[in-house]
Amino acid sequence: MENALGIWGPQALMMAITASFTVLGMVMLLAAMMMKRRWRPSYAVEFVFIGIMLVLAWFGDLSSTKTYTAYQANLNAEERSVSGNYEGEGEDAFDRVITVIAFQWGFGFINEEDELSRNALVVKTGETVLLRVLSNDVIHGFNIPVAQITAEIDPDEKRELWIRAPDEPGNYLIQCVNYCGVGHTQMKAWLVVEAADAGAEENDGEDH
Repeated sequence: MENALGIWGPQALMMAITASFTVLGMVMLLAAMMMKRRWRPSYAVEFVFIGIMLVLAWFGDLSSTKTYTAYQANLNAEERSVSGNYEGEGEDAFDRVITVIAFQWGFGFINEEDELSRNALVVKTGETVLLRVLSNDVIHGFNIPVAQITAEIDPDEKRELWIRAPDEPGNYLIQCVNYCGVGHTQMKAWLVVEAADAGAEENDGEDH
């Protein structure tokens, strides 16, 4: 099983930092109430605290900028059809058929060999991919910005969508865009696009 995101995403890190500062603030407040003499911090301590706050603000802005950039990224320079809804049984028209399970709070991707990958949809460059998207619990939103497609998935329905993988290898954002509970902001995954000739090169290397 592959977990593309891991436990520590930027949002989880910021939440951990915020919780730590909250606990620290409560401890310091309790200590101040019990101290007989008022503690007066030096200017150095105040400047360090301000510096930490500025670094945290910079980190949060950097993380938001990266997400926004991924959201706005275009699949190809030229205009062409890259995604859409799909109804029918023509699986042979696609290079790959993937079942997507949306759950609180993540995505599971099952390929044609029934192999499960958590939070990583692995495809080759330029492939056309049929996605069968299901919800395991509540209403979720399935969004791949680079493929310019968004769908709302109810627990009692299956949506079939198709996308064309980017021509450039890399990791592209997948996210839930319907609020689905306290872990909604962490419900992200990667469209992992590998070079189409990578498998052939590996096989050539094994032969020699």
